Amino acid sequence: MEYTVRWAKREEWDAAISLIWKTFLRFDAAECTEQGIQSFRDFIMDPDLKHSFYEGGYELLVALDGDRIVGAASLRSVTHLSLLFVEESHHRRGIGRSMMETLMHYLLTEVGEHYLSLLASPYALEFYKKLGFTQVGPMTSPSGIPVVKMEKVF
Repeated sequence: MEYTVRWAKREEWDAAISLIWKTFLRFDAAECTEQGIQSFRDFIMDPDLKHSFYEGGYELLVALDGDRIVGAASLRSVTHLSLLFVEESHHRRGIGRSMMETLMHYLLTEVGEHYLSLLASPYALEFYKKLGFTQVGPMTSPSGIPVVKMEKVF
């Protein structure tokens, strides 16, 4: 399978957010409270987040199958993974791994960082463990979204 991983273009924001929302509903929402679902929706649909992306303050990585976005990932606070979602039809094809490797390479070469933290959903926990992330706390549910804090030094 040929696909491309690169930084998103301005006109790709809405498609990436749509993919994130649909994938969240499919794989994560069942574990969340109604408040958690609304909190996640509010975060990704926040006009300020979109504006920050347009202004270059919130970078979004995309994976493309041809010209169709099939994955999206972003960093927050430089060394914290904010989002990572891959369309269901493209799971288990190495796309999530490739996006994580791209982000870690970016951190090493462009930012000079050797550390990445994240909050893993129950669905994604094993994926991150396979990538070498270590669980550093118990499962919690801030804002009604169950997550496990994980980190990796690379």
